[in-house]
Amino acid sequence: MDGDAIDPELADELRSVCRTTVGDELRSIAYFTEDDVEQLYLRSDLERTADLIGFAEHERLGFRSQSAYRNTQLGEYAATIRMFENGYLSRVIRGPHGVWVTTDDMSMDRFEELTSALEIVLDDFADAVDVESADTDESSD
Repeated sequence: MDGDAIDPELADELRSVCRTTVGDELRSIAYFTEDDVEQLYLRSDLERTADLIGFAEHERLGFRSQSAYRNTQLGEYAATIRMFENGYLSRVIRGPHGVWVTTDDMSMDRFEELTSALEIVLDDFADAVDVESADTDESSD
């Protein structure tokens, strides 16, 4: 959480994509891997009271749960959106890393635009992520 978890160029790109796609409805951005979490943005009218580590532990379940949706008629997993009383949390995971973005109310079309933009950025930077434990439970034959 000291700024070492993420490449500064990736951090800038994620902030830019989120601000462009979400606009003033953007509440926060957090980047995470299996081992690290870093808050990239927090809107000035919000307090720093969120349990970032707790959120990260929950969102990391997505690294493992994506396989549950493989080969279904729903198609490939894209994102998770959670609704809360005061906003929404959208999580996108690609390869060894992910982002969760919190927002005020916005249309499903904008959530889809946000997901697409984040997937592209995360894919572009996937090779730059330092993954010490690249072991998975899946084996390829």
